Amino acid sequence: MIETDLREFLRSRRARISPEAAGLPPHPGIRRVPGLRREEVAQLAGVSVDYYVRLERGRNTHVSTAVLDAVARVLQLDDTERDHLFALAKPTGPQPQPAVQQVRPGLLRVLDNITAIPAMVLGHRLDVLAMNHLARTFYPGFDDVAAGEWNMARFMFLDPAARDLYLDWSETARENIGMLHLYAGHHPHDPRLTALVGELSEDPDFRRWWPRQDVYRPTFGTKRYRHPIAGELSLGFEAFTPSGDLDQTLGLYTVEPGSPSEKVLRTL
Repeated sequence: MIETDLREFLRSRRARISPEAAGLPPHPGIRRVPGLRREEVAQLAGVSVDYYVRLERGRNTHVSTAVLDAVARVLQLDDTERDHLFALAKPTGPQPQPAVQQVRPGLLRVLDNITAIPAMVLGHRLDVLAMNHLARTFYPGFDDVAAGEWNMARFMFLDPAARDLYLDWSETARENIGMLHLYAGHHPHDPRLTALVGELSEDPDFRRWWPRQDVYRPTFGTKRYRHPIAGELSLGFEAFTPSGDLDQTLGLYTVEPGSPSEKVLRTL
């Protein structure tokens, strides 16, 4: 339920901010909770304790933008966390079930015309909606899975090949969880997401990291791999939101011209 998600998210953000980091004077005695207390958040945000408690419990359905901005400031949320807080605290009402996503033909042609680097389109729940040929070659085992069942989170946590492929597997796996939490904030009643989380919970690392409530929106960066055929290489990535579907992400991998990574990528 969205009330539970909001409560756990705010609790997790409170726990990571010390009173000193929030600008409060040292308080004598033993603190019973890590981070900030609810009354301290209320004080710093300029609202009553009762108001903040109702907000954290998901019982304040008319919270203002100004109050959410103040809470985000006190909890030192980044832009992605702030957007997630707003999605959880100010739902727009009953949400229809997410429609079956399709990649428009023009974007599919773009993928087909990209031949030198892996490229893919992700949708709801990290479902892989489309991949170019090099991406299908790059990810071990994807050719053995029906196209409609491709899912990056499922690959990350339930396929042993993922832990061998990603040199920084734990970091990338936690980013996957953060993307699922971000999606859940906008689609809190998606039964397929609930089923996916239950499936992924077979993995002990997923069970350990999911309750942390971290959120993540991909933008750009670098990933290191140990590919079973190409060997070790580093690829940059750039993430874009295609016009027409805000729940789709176009991911393009990049490689430095003339680099060893470009040479080993050519072997694929």
